[in-house]
Amino acid sequence: MKTQKIFNDPVYGFIHIRSQLLFDIIEHPFFQRLRRIRQLGLSELVFPGANHTRFQHALGAMHLMGRVLDVLRSKGVEISAEEYESAQIAILLHDVGHGPFSHTLEKSLLSGINHESISYQLMGLLNTTLGGALDLSLKMFRNSYKRHFFNQLICSQLDVDRLDYLLRDSYFTGVPEGNINVDRLIQLHNVIDDELVIEEKGIYSLENFLNARRLMYWQVYLHKTSLSAEQLLTNIVLRAKELAQNNINLPGSIPLRYFLEQHITLENFTQEKIPMEYFSQLDDNDLWGAIKQWTTHQDNILSQLCQNLIRRELFKIELTNTPFEKEKINSLRNRIRDKYDVLTPDTRYFFAYGVVSNEAYLTEGQPIRLLKKTGELAELSASADLPNIRAMSKVVRKYYLCWPKGIVIQ
Repeated sequence: MKTQKIFNDPVYGFIHIRSQLLFDIIEHPFFQRLRRIRQLGLSELVFPGANHTRFQHALGAMHLMGRVLDVLRSKGVEISAEEYESAQIAILLHDVGHGPFSHTLEKSLLSGINHESISYQLMGLLNTTLGGALDLSLKMFRNSYKRHFFNQLICSQLDVDRLDYLLRDSYFTGVPEGNINVDRLIQLHNVIDDELVIEEKGIYSLENFLNARRLMYWQVYLHKTSLSAEQLLTNIVLRAKELAQNNINLPGSIPLRYFLEQHITLENFTQEKIPMEYFSQLDDNDLWGAIKQWTTHQDNILSQLCQNLIRRELFKIELTNTPFEKEKINSLRNRIRDKYDVLTPDTRYFFAYGVVSNEAYLTEGQPIRLLKKTGELAELSASADLPNIRAMSKVVRKYYLCWPKGIVIQ
């Protein structure tokens, strides 16, 4: 590059962009869209400082990828200039497939299509535009490259994605429990037989990392008020989709109306041009602009829900360790039907129930491996004499029920 590009990041300070290709990708509209997508969806309704974006997170993850690769090189791991750049590109684009409000609408607006699949498709389009410059990045992203540790740095239980979002989300929400020692964890990385490992002396740092992740899930990502707001937004989109697909006019941007009116599958994304073209234009602003207009829509259900979200009159929420009984849910539906004078099938827009889980560390799949002083490898929980790590290996589930605050249920 003729001149080095620098971003001033509040978490790490200066982030250096060291190649023209990286800078060109950052400048592309696909990536610039991430400036308009909040990292934590509607968590700002609980944590006023949580206004950071996917753009900031992606840059941070790219920065950490470079730091980890520098450490691995210093330990004798051979990493070519092409591999170094490709790994940074892969993590830079790992979230480019996120839709509005990040994870919140993956099961409503996009009919269950996960953001990783869309990221891969958008990376493929970028690769065509850039004449195949992303070939190696795509292999790393889908784990088809011969050197497996690159994919582990992109997607595993100790990837640079998690390192950045824990530290960044802790910073912007003001929740100190997520403030992990990133510098220490990075220095402990190593590679054995093209597999990512952590040196045994870092076991306490790993325990702190996993505990931070567990606490951030309960205190931020699964905070009951955030969960309530997300369910309200999800119901708004589901109602809007039902109206749009029944030819009822809804104001909104062209990309938003397209996804409301059409039933889009992953096959559409892979075989058709229009879904990807419209998706690459869609962001939080499309939803907020539409929701403000829908507050006065002739459909009473849609307008009521939108007014509630705009005014922050969120659902009441109850969390339990066991599923809710059918009798309680049926009683709630009856009370909603009477209060809002709606048909029984339409009561589903005024409440939501389901289950959330906290998976701090999973021993199956791709567990974290420790490199012992003897040179042997051991799975983290099996080798640790720390009961906290074994406890965090258990999946904890909680069941939730949301409903309007004006309704009292037994």
